[in-house]
Amino acid sequence: MIETGAEPAVTVVGIGADGWAGLPEPARQLVRAADVLLGSARQLDLLPEPAGERVAWPSPLLPALPGLLDEHKGRAVCVLASGDPLLFGIGTTLIRLLGPGAVRVVPHASSISLACARLGWPVDTVEVVSAVGRPVELVHPVVQPGARVLVLSADGDTPAAVAALLTARGYGASELTVLEQLGGPAGRAVTGTAATWTGVCDGLNVVAVRCVADPGAALLPTVPGLPDDAFTHDGQLTKREVRAITLARLAPVPGQLLWDVGAGAGSVAIEWARAHRACRAVAVEQRADRAARITANARALGVPGIVVVHGDAPDALVDLPPPSAVFVGGGATVPGVIERCWDALLPGGRLVVNAVTVESELVVAGWHGRLGGDLTRIAINRASPVGGFTGWRAAMPVTQWTATKR
Repeated sequence: MIETGAEPAVTVVGIGADGWAGLPEPARQLVRAADVLLGSARQLDLLPEPAGERVAWPSPLLPALPGLLDEHKGRAVCVLASGDPLLFGIGTTLIRLLGPGAVRVVPHASSISLACARLGWPVDTVEVVSAVGRPVELVHPVVQPGARVLVLSADGDTPAAVAALLTARGYGASELTVLEQLGGPAGRAVTGTAATWTGVCDGLNVVAVRCVADPGAALLPTVPGLPDDAFTHDGQLTKREVRAITLARLAPVPGQLLWDVGAGAGSVAIEWARAHRACRAVAVEQRADRAARITANARALGVPGIVVVHGDAPDALVDLPPPSAVFVGGGATVPGVIERCWDALLPGGRLVVNAVTVESELVVAGWHGRLGGDLTRIAINRASPVGGFTGWRAAMPVTQWTATKR
C-alpha cells in the first residue's frame, strides 16, 4: 500500500518527436534525477548524455513489466512515454499495476492534440482509435459518413491497413492524411484517398481520416438492429427485429459482461459489444464452423475482442467469469443450461431466453412460473408478393422470457 504523500515509485514523462528540445525544464529535471530510464530505444536515443542507466523495453513488454519494475525497486525510475502517457499509453498500465499513488505522470502534448492542431479539427469532434497492439478492425464502428477519425498507428504499415479496411467497407473515397513525426523536425503530412493509397510511411505516424461513403455503401447504425446481411451466417441467426428487442431487454451497460449461449452467428454478442467499447462478451457455440464464423463476424463489425468458446453448454460455462447479462438463443431445452446461467448471474443481472419451439416454450414457461419476470410473444410479419398483389407472411413467433436476479 502506498501512503498518501509518499514519493511516487515511478515517474512517467511524456516526450514528443522533438525530443529533449521539447521538454520543459521541470520534466528535464525529473529525467536528470533518475537512476534508471525506461523506454523504447527510439525514445532513449532522444536524450542527451549523460543520464541514468538506460533500459530499453523488452518485447513483448506487458508480461515482462512487473519483473522489470521489481528489478529496479528502490531506485529512482523514470519511464519515457510518447506524448500523453495516459492516452492509450504506458502510464495507464503502470497505474493499474502500482496504483495511482505510486505513479507521477508528467504529460507532453498528445499526438491527438498535435494532429488536430495541424488539421484544424476540433478535438471534441474526433473519434480516436489505437491500433498499437490492437487489431485495426477496431476502426469499423467509427466509420460513418462525415466522421473524422484519428488512428494511432502501430507502425508504417498501419496506414495501408486502414486504407484497405475503408475501401472494403465502401469508403474508398475517404481522405487520408498520414502525419509523420508529429511535432518533430522531420515532420511531414502525406494525403491521398483510401482507394488509391500507395504511400510508404514512417513508423511514427497518426492516420487522419475524413470518412466519405461511396455511392451505395452499406450503413452500419450504432444502435442495435443491424441488417441480417451484415452477418455471415447459415440461417442460425437472431433476426433483426427480434435482436433489437432482445438487446433492449439485455440492457448493455459499459464494462459489463454478456454470455451469449448458443450464439449461432454471434449477432447478439456482437451487437452488445458494439453498444460501447467497454462492453465485453463471451459467445458460446457448440459447432466449430459457427464458432469460426462468430470470430470472423466480430472482426468485420469492429469488435474483435469478443471471446468465442467452442463447446457444449452447460459444461462450457463452468470456468467463465460471472456475467451481468445472459442470452440463451439456443439450447434452452438442454438440462442444466438455464440453471447454470441463472446461478452464475451477478446480482442485478438480466437473463433473456428466446424460444421458438413448443418444447422450449414449455421450458421457459416453467421457469417463468418459478422465478417470475416477463413473458412476451414476438410476432413479425413481412410484406411479400402474392400473385400480382402484396400480402403478409409471418415469421416464426418467438416467446421471450426475461428475468432479473435480485
